[in-house]
Amino acid sequence: MKQSIALIALAFAGASAFLPQRNCQNAFISLLSSVDDKTEVREYFNTEGFSRWNKIYSESDEVNSVQLDIRTGHGQTIQKILNWVEADGDIKGKSVCDCGCGVGSLAIPLAQMGAEVSASDISDSMANEAARRAKELGIENAKFYTSDLESVSGKYDTVTCVDVAIHYPTDKMAEMVEHLCSLSNDRVIISFAPKTWYYVFLKKVGELFPGPSKTTRAYLHEESVVRDALKKAGFEVARDEMTATNFYFSRMLEAKKV
Repeated sequence: MKQSIALIALAFAGASAFLPQRNCQNAFISLLSSVDDKTEVREYFNTEGFSRWNKIYSESDEVNSVQLDIRTGHGQTIQKILNWVEADGDIKGKSVCDCGCGVGSLAIPLAQMGAEVSASDISDSMANEAARRAKELGIENAKFYTSDLESVSGKYDTVTCVDVAIHYPTDKMAEMVEHLCSLSNDRVIISFAPKTWYYVFLKKVGELFPGPSKTTRAYLHEESVVRDALKKAGFEVARDEMTATNFYFSRMLEAKKV
């Protein structure tokens, strides 16, 4: 029974790499709403969402068992990416663009490894918290600023985008990947919630159960769509990984320019 509850909760538990709380009425209203996803995400992560996720992405004890599981899953994803970077052994002095940096979970350790980091988030609150954490650690080779993903510009050795695609509709995913690739001279690392029959089923089950608060819409993506978009942009997948806990799931792809 406990496992069943965990799987059902997975489908509506929250934001970055799993699915949001939402009852059927809210889901219907969302479909009719003229508020676009970008505005919804920005407003959520500047208000209620920031308070919730700042606790999850920290060492705060003010989290429940579900949030603790999500923290663990997200931490595993970050560590797997860092393991890739460490295995290559050449990140020092390289430029990294982290799109959707949140509170700096990936950007800060990359800077500590010697990368020159430019990190952005659509939320002022998130970007400011990331900058605060970096300053507290004495990091000077990372800058944090507020921007939506589409407005990020420049050229970087590595471009990362972790647990952000959940907020992008299916018809926007290929365009998002194309933009990320346009920023990279060498490598793109992206994670997303994979669209499989199992996770689709969990999402539908979760929508039958009312949640206490509205978060943001969540989107699953077919891995073939992401891989095809990378290939079309001139990148080839070199490594892949998967993180799955009771309340968190994230597929990671590292693609190199060919």
